[in-house]
Amino acid sequence: MVKRGRIVAFFLVLVLLGTLIASTTTNITKNIKLGLDLQGGFEILYDVKPLHEGQEINQQVMEATVESLNQRVNALGISETNIAIENGNRIRVQLAGVKDQQEARKLLSTTANLSFRDVNDKEYLNGSDLVEGSAQQSYDRNNNPIVTLDMKDPSKFYDVTKEVSAREQDPDTPYLENLLVIWLDYDEDTSFAKEYGKDDHKYISAPRISKPIRSKSVQIEGNFTVDSAKKLANILNAGSLPVNLEETYSTSVGAQFGEQAMNKTIYAGIIGIAIIFLFMMAFYRFPGVIAAITLTAYIYLILVVFDFMQGVLTLPGIAALVLGVGMAVDANIITYERIKEELKAGKSVMSAFKAGNKQSLSTILDANITTLIAATVLFIFGTSSVKGFATMLIVSILVSFITAVYGTRLLMGLWVKSRYLNKRPKWFGVNPKDILSIEKGKEVEPTFMRRKFDLVGIRKRFFALSIVLVVTGIIILAVFRLNLGIDFTSGSRLSILSDGNIKTEEVEQTLEDKFGVKPKKVVLSGENDEIAVARFESELGKKKIGEIQSYYEDKYGNTPNVSTVSPVVGQELAKNAALSVLYASIGIIIYVTIRFEFFFAITAIIALLHDAFFIIALFSITRLEFDITIIAAILTIVGYSVNDTIVTFDRIRENLRKRRKVKSFKELAKVVNDSLLQTLTRSINTVLTVIFAALMLLIFGASSITNFSFALVVGLIAGTYSSLFIAAQLWLIWRGRSVKENPLEFTKKKPKSGGPQV
Repeated sequence: MVKRGRIVAFFLVLVLLGTLIASTTTNITKNIKLGLDLQGGFEILYDVKPLHEGQEINQQVMEATVESLNQRVNALGISETNIAIENGNRIRVQLAGVKDQQEARKLLSTTANLSFRDVNDKEYLNGSDLVEGSAQQSYDRNNNPIVTLDMKDPSKFYDVTKEVSAREQDPDTPYLENLLVIWLDYDEDTSFAKEYGKDDHKYISAPRISKPIRSKSVQIEGNFTVDSAKKLANILNAGSLPVNLEETYSTSVGAQFGEQAMNKTIYAGIIGIAIIFLFMMAFYRFPGVIAAITLTAYIYLILVVFDFMQGVLTLPGIAALVLGVGMAVDANIITYERIKEELKAGKSVMSAFKAGNKQSLSTILDANITTLIAATVLFIFGTSSVKGFATMLIVSILVSFITAVYGTRLLMGLWVKSRYLNKRPKWFGVNPKDILSIEKGKEVEPTFMRRKFDLVGIRKRFFALSIVLVVTGIIILAVFRLNLGIDFTSGSRLSILSDGNIKTEEVEQTLEDKFGVKPKKVVLSGENDEIAVARFESELGKKKIGEIQSYYEDKYGNTPNVSTVSPVVGQELAKNAALSVLYASIGIIIYVTIRFEFFFAITAIIALLHDAFFIIALFSITRLEFDITIIAAILTIVGYSVNDTIVTFDRIRENLRKRRKVKSFKELAKVVNDSLLQTLTRSINTVLTVIFAALMLLIFGASSITNFSFALVVGLIAGTYSSLFIAAQLWLIWRGRSVKENPLEFTKKKPKSGGPQV
């Protein structure tokens, strides 16, 4: 008898979930902070250098510098700011949504040491003589903008002006001796004598002092506009920096670039997720519908958690969310495939549901933990945008486990326990003709598409194919090498968003003729070749960047993106990239050894290195730029590849336990072959769902993640191939060599290590 109350409960849960999502999603998405790559802004990494000889750069000095930078940013009215100390002597500044990037950049890096000097550059007063926060924009008697500030000791100022005013004209100089020269960040390499008479002189002003001034308030006059006077007052009020700041890395994103990138990537994500939903419902029928519901809840919970964490959503973060949907569905696929197996074996729907959930849990847990290891390493070693990707990936893994395991069990359980699904195997995508009778003692013969394949028997072909591809890849890498981006080689990259009518020759000529910089290469990208990307082998200076951005902003109405990386930072990024892959591999070896055995761990690592190498080799062939985001893609594939491999290993372990004792290579080969066939559908379906997401990002996503998406598509295909046809086969050969002399024996109790007891 059907228990309709449980079906009613299912729809009530559905209505409550839908109401919650519909009523709160808008507010949640509004609260989530967008990274500078989505709303424009810039990021700068400063090396902190001593202001004077003998100065010690300690924690106190670093904190004082951060406080001074915060005050300057507050003067700009920027709310989404992140200023942090890194590696002891570096400060990373991230300003999202800043409108005037050049003004902000100048405000940050100006040391703001105000000094009053004579014409011979002798210093009389400096910033320590001023009342803090007293600078303000005002007007003189002729209504010209000026800056006023207060002196701590008016008598000291009186003495200085008395001395300067008493000086007589020197016949050998074209200027008066009784000038008081006001400097901001005086440079010892220059002098008043060199700057006098220039239209763009470096000193602020040089008023004539005809008599001593007895006043607390000092007026700074110059060729100010109201805005420039306000800027100077803001700089003075923010205080001078206690150190020198040297840019070693910077990236700026125009607001139009950010908006376009966000819209394109969200659109690609919606298409990818929709395809995943349709695929799941078409292949798994009713369980696929349940998966679509839990995946919707998963996306909603991701946004809730991210909002709660006050995380910053970046472009790679959106990509991670979309890919996370494809990866999250893996847990559903593992469970549904197990339920289908149990149904084909002749079990009831209730028994199949319980057995499928029980047997799939440890597999899902192992697979998610290995991906989590890779994501954690990525977070530790990644740059800011890559950290955003890693953060979203970590959150996705944790949330997907909750929704895919417990959410699916809850919703599916209501229908199973209602008994409505009894004798309805087609609702699970199972043909009644494929169901065996338990009473007759028949076992389900492992097949793929109803055919028996001897995958183990042709293992040498797989090995030969991989060896040929690896050798070819090594030759290609040796000849062509990688087209390394500025992240690893240092230099600058300029991206210009045009109206669609732009040519590489025009960009090259403009940059060389107008700005005196020659790009190494200019390429067009975007759907309609509307983006011109210029690569420079050397770093563009702050002034040059400002001039180029202003020119193209006036021409196209869009602020170009500019990234610069110093050689030191480039070397560090390359080093961290290598370390991240190394540490992720070590972490996975340790975990798989504990859960399975050392031979499983080694073959898993060989498989993932195999996948990583193919990504690198294909980038060498295609000449696509290899930057830091590709490392993120490689580590994502590392986690995914091991995830896939572990599902196969878990089934091998399970089938070995059923036999209790394996005495020959032939027996072991049959176990491995059966395990591969049993997991083949799951592996293909999982990679298809993730590839759907990655392909949509590649086709419809922002141009800045095109290479990243390409690396994911290649890696996903290679990862599935290696986990099925390389890792398991290698394990068979290594383990099979000694099985005749030392048969594999298993106890009823599960070993602590999770592997076989030999």
